[in-house]
Amino acid sequence: MTGVRSWERGGSALERTAALLRVQGAACRDIGSPLYGDLLAHAADDLLAGGPVASVLAGHLDSRPASVLALRMLGGAHALALSGQAPELAAWYPSAGGATDQEPGSPRAWSALRQTLAGQPDAIREWLNWPPQTNEVGRAAALIGGLLYLTARASLPARLVEVGASAGLNLRADQFFVPGDAGTYGDPDSPVVLSHGWQGAAPPAGPVEVISRVGGDIAPIDPASPAGRLRLTAYVWPDQADRLARLRGALAVAERVPAELRAEPATATLARTELADGTWTVLWHSIFRQYLTQEQRAELADGVARLGAAATPRARFAYLYLEQSRAGGCPVTLTTWPGGSTEILGAASPHGIPVRWGSLAR
Repeated sequence: MTGVRSWERGGSALERTAALLRVQGAACRDIGSPLYGDLLAHAADDLLAGGPVASVLAGHLDSRPASVLALRMLGGAHALALSGQAPELAAWYPSAGGATDQEPGSPRAWSALRQTLAGQPDAIREWLNWPPQTNEVGRAAALIGGLLYLTARASLPARLVEVGASAGLNLRADQFFVPGDAGTYGDPDSPVVLSHGWQGAAPPAGPVEVISRVGGDIAPIDPASPAGRLRLTAYVWPDQADRLARLRGALAVAERVPAELRAEPATATLARTELADGTWTVLWHSIFRQYLTQEQRAELADGVARLGAAATPRARFAYLYLEQSRAGGCPVTLTTWPGGSTEILGAASPHGIPVRWGSLAR
């Protein structure tokens, strides 16, 4: 939080961006990537010293914090490592078959990243124009739990609608497996196993039936294409093997379970959505709202209100989301209609796992 406050207090654009790199690095370390924690600390120093990071980020130093400029830059470098275009970096990225740098501060990995930034700045700079498309599969743990709460209230099939859907991988959440002491869901033979996905009071047990899957994104990714798979994998942090395994499993599920993806903003997705008798229409998003302007957030709220007003006991509507809270953490929030009742079902990390259900979320 110190870095965020320093950004808000002012200073030069260079100093503000360096502070944001450090904040993002600390966040990466906190949620399981010591490698990215080290690399972003080095990157902040390199930016202030006028090194390759300064060259790559030139023209982007006024980016909003929510644009996560650091992850855009690292995603571009990771793509080069994964595609064989940066073998010096791949040697230190486990995701690309490399070894973990065991030296404190990851100096050899940083040297390789700095070399990549210096040698291929244009290729990495292209990635600064795109928001990270993680389509984080771990967040499906929250969606599955929310669907179980819904079907326990009214045993109706679900029509899933996701805004900010990226490649639509989480539209297949019902096909994933959640093992554990806090409840179990799904087929143990699923390619996606959300290990340690749930903590606390388990969601209600029961079946989930999904009869349609529709997603909207301003730049949707085709999970069946080599370019799409590379883009998705590049945004997974290279020292997080579990995340990479979940992603690869979800790509396998996507090959056999179709979902409709539309290239459109959230407002267009909502405008196309209508409720249907005998179903839950479930609008879902996760770590998406930060990319919206205030006007776009208002338009999203208006679309939700329109659908809520149209709900009946036969044609039900649910608004389920996992988003960061100013108070900290990421609540799993559910509002249902008719009635418009809102409750916090649990809380999770930005990557979704673990979801702490019930009293542990308070």
